[in-house]
Amino acid sequence: MYLSAQEIRVRVAELGAEIARDYAGRDLLLVTILKGAFIFVSDLARAVPLPYAMDFVALAGYGGPLGGRSGIRIVKDIDTAITDRDVLLVTNVIDTGLTLNYLIKVLRLRRPADVCICTLLDRPYRRLVDDLPIRYVGFTVPDEFFAGYGFDLAERYRGLPDLRFVRP
Repeated sequence: MYLSAQEIRVRVAELGAEIARDYAGRDLLLVTILKGAFIFVSDLARAVPLPYAMDFVALAGYGGPLGGRSGIRIVKDIDTAITDRDVLLVTNVIDTGLTLNYLIKVLRLRRPADVCICTLLDRPYRRLVDDLPIRYVGFTVPDEFFAGYGFDLAERYRGLPDLRFVRP
């Protein structure tokens, strides 16, 4: 095991308090990136004692000519108008930042007041995008594969309450 359910619970409560302090009196919209972040956002949402709205987006990569990932497409777009609203993107992990960079560019075309990121896990040493508006980070983690707390292994184990290393 890497992070216990208790360690995650404590950190999510701290993030919720920070978000509540920073967004008090503002028009907050939590936009969650599916599927991996749905457990994180459900706990985070209960930890933010403010009125806010929620929406969800699903993204997928598509292949290039040699089978690698060459682009990103929106599979499920948000349904909420975001003009002049504060948008907090909630994700489970940030690696290279390329996917979030794409999503932020799309969302900024809709003229939100602000777009920032809250991530459960961060791998800053893998970042290829320098200017991501990351405001809240749960944990900085090693370059390992995880299962549990929303992270899957072949679409299984998302419901584990803790975060575990997946070893070959």
